[in-house]
Amino acid sequence: MQTVNDIRSTFLNYFAKQDHEVVQSSPLVPRNDPTLMFANSGMVQFKNLFTGVEKRDYTRATTAQKCVRAGGKHNDLDNVGYTARHHTFFEMMGNFSFGDYFKSEAIPFAWELITKELGIPADKLVVTVYHTDDEAANIWKKVAGLSDDRIIRIATDDNFWSMGATGPCGPCTEIFYDHGDHIWGGPPGSPEEDGDRFVEIWNLVFMQYEQFEDGTRRDLPNQSIDTGMGIERVAALLQGTNDNYATDLMRSLIEASANVSSSDPDGPGKTHHRVIADHLRSTSFLIADGVLPSNDGRGYVLRRIMRRAMRHAHLLGVKDPMMHKLVPALVSKMGAAYPELGQAQALIQQTLEQEEKRFKTTLDRGLKLLDDELQGLDEGADLSGAAAFKLYDTYGFPLDLTQDALREKGRSVDTDGFDAAMADQKAKARAAWSGSGETADATVWFDVADANGPTDFLGYDTEVAEGQVLAIVQKTISLIEAKEGDDVQIALNQTPFYAESGGQVGDTGQIKTETGVVDVTDTRKVAGIFVHIGTVTQGEVRNGQAAELTVSHLRRSAIRANHSATHLLHEALRVALGDHVAQRGSLNAEDRLRFDFSHNAAVTVEQLQQVERDVNAYIRQNAVVETRIMTPDDARGLGAQALFGEKYGDEVRVVSMGTLAGSGKGIQGDTYSLELCGGTHVRQTGDIGLFVTLGDSASSAGVRRIEALTGQAAFEYLSQQDQTLAQTALALKAPAADVPDRVKALMDERKSLTNEVAQLRRELAMAGGGGAAPAEAETVGEVAFFAQTLSGVTGRDLPALIDEHKARLGSAAVLLIADTGDKAAVAAGVSSDLTDRVSAVDLVKAAVAELGGKGGGGRPDMAQGGGANASNAVAAIAAAKAILEG
Repeated sequence: MQTVNDIRSTFLNYFAKQDHEVVQSSPLVPRNDPTLMFANSGMVQFKNLFTGVEKRDYTRATTAQKCVRAGGKHNDLDNVGYTARHHTFFEMMGNFSFGDYFKSEAIPFAWELITKELGIPADKLVVTVYHTDDEAANIWKKVAGLSDDRIIRIATDDNFWSMGATGPCGPCTEIFYDHGDHIWGGPPGSPEEDGDRFVEIWNLVFMQYEQFEDGTRRDLPNQSIDTGMGIERVAALLQGTNDNYATDLMRSLIEASANVSSSDPDGPGKTHHRVIADHLRSTSFLIADGVLPSNDGRGYVLRRIMRRAMRHAHLLGVKDPMMHKLVPALVSKMGAAYPELGQAQALIQQTLEQEEKRFKTTLDRGLKLLDDELQGLDEGADLSGAAAFKLYDTYGFPLDLTQDALREKGRSVDTDGFDAAMADQKAKARAAWSGSGETADATVWFDVADANGPTDFLGYDTEVAEGQVLAIVQKTISLIEAKEGDDVQIALNQTPFYAESGGQVGDTGQIKTETGVVDVTDTRKVAGIFVHIGTVTQGEVRNGQAAELTVSHLRRSAIRANHSATHLLHEALRVALGDHVAQRGSLNAEDRLRFDFSHNAAVTVEQLQQVERDVNAYIRQNAVVETRIMTPDDARGLGAQALFGEKYGDEVRVVSMGTLAGSGKGIQGDTYSLELCGGTHVRQTGDIGLFVTLGDSASSAGVRRIEALTGQAAFEYLSQQDQTLAQTALALKAPAADVPDRVKALMDERKSLTNEVAQLRRELAMAGGGGAAPAEAETVGEVAFFAQTLSGVTGRDLPALIDEHKARLGSAAVLLIADTGDKAAVAAGVSSDLTDRVSAVDLVKAAVAELGGKGGGGRPDMAQGGGANASNAVAAIAAAKAILEG
């Protein structure tokens, strides 16, 4: 028996021998087609090659492409498990020519591979061609010897492919296998074509035209080939069945499900096992490609598939999570062909187990509530939309699960009523936003969200993608197009640009369409819509256009490094200062990071050095930075730190980095940093490069602030510090290592000289050399009063001079004015025997008023002040005398 793995190898090896490049399957999340939620065919990754936008070093290729169809136009989810050939995940094998060979080689390749390499009987095959494609029909006759009745001409779009309303297009030829007359059904084009007897196994698309808006077509200068063969269908016929679920791969997964659930794989639970086997593949591959369960976008589709499988496990009577136990069986069957499965196995199992634990509570409660709602209905009556919305909105039970549960009871849901209830809730949310004090202009984005859903964020694992322009807004006005020079805000269906939140600044970069370029200067988020703020710098940009989205790589890398360093800093501070440390704010920009935290004292130099050492130690550890999705309660149960100011929904991203010394790998216990965070982060801690603190300061009462640098900015800072030290050492004519001691010696010398100069100034002033006033006191109001205006001294010198004059005179009041240029300093002193009669404060205040100053103060025996007008010194002395004269 040829296994699925055998068939895949045979296909790829055959085309490798025909000089085709064997290309790895692209990820399930397309990066070059904004119209697709998931890759759904082999040609997706080659789209730009077919259109001529991209060139590679090969013109022939072959792939086994992983595909998912579970949303949008190609949505097979509801049929999975109930039919023989519907899947959410499937493999599409294909061969491709980019302007190299065409029909005359593609058809012989297909016939030789099918009949010789795979050994499928030629008499069991029929083909279709587009009704006007005589060239393809003649090649089939020549190569395969098929008679006219086995070459069926089809006049519909079933045999004519197009990339869109305009662009590359061309006829198809399809190969069908006849499973025999014991199975109902007729050949393609017949009234019975929907039966299971004739099954399409391969489609060859001949891209030979370009279609224009006026409906005309012209031959393409480089005609190309795009083919697709579903491996599941081929495996079924080669293994003697027309049921994809009976193939070796699917059967092994079904039996694994039966073993874990202790049930019969072919018994009453047969459909449940089929659903679980199919959904195990799609969920595991999506998680391996970076999609995690969420409430919108691709994450919502993943969650929907996961929960559908989990409900079928529940119907098998399984009480505990089981999906994660099936992952090893999948890896053993498909891990060799798709190594990303094995690499992500731990993540896949943890994600499935956590989601199943969460969902079990929702499921048990929802099914009970659903039964309660049904009890009040007539036999066979549909569930009202209002009741279904109540289950969804109040109890978290999704509409699709309600529909799936009702399907088995022969009932359905009033979806129009559900949509009406949803619309009413959105209207209330918009009104609440408008009345919350937020910018009224923001309500325009609610309309965008209503029409298109929230923006799908791709930026956790890419900085380049394609998107489709959904809205162009200038102030509050929606535009059809924006021209060069216009400042605009743009929304797209998906984006790699991070919108400012959680302390991380918004991304910048470029949006490029066929007709124009927008330089993005910031990205914000409103009502689930990522708003790209920027200016049209070239041409014009129109609503509805496809766009190439490029985040500024160097800036994002620096921001990412700073954000990850903030997590390590947080934990290092907790270790150094205590568990009371908690984040109170942060900024993660491209040039620096800032972290505010609760702490009542300044961080010492030694503590700051310890923190810096610890952060750099975990950077050098180069540990993988891991992300998990879980409930806030589960995350806090693991000890995850919440970020200050963040609002959390019913699920959070938990980021872990660093492994404690002597521990193995894990998300708890031995993990160094564990935080709730929706920001972007480095892949490994080593990507941060280097961490340098700039110091600690007070932010507010009980809150300290540390600013720091990472990566290139940290290196440049340290380099500048080294340069400054070298220049200082050169100036001091000392080795760099001796600079601290030499500077201390100079400071001590300077202090000594300063004291010596001050003493000399005082001595000069005492000797009368600093001014013209007499050296003796005069009697004013029965008090000995000495006043003098000095130059060459400072205000700091005055108290010591006053003390010396008081000691010299015994009982006296002294007033000294220092003329320091444009300003004047004044001080007054009163001997202790006179303070009950005269206050130095009163003398200073009187003098200050004449010197053009205000106030002045001190003690009754010593006071100081100052003014702006030293030329009024005589009047200031006279004012002090007036105080003494009473």
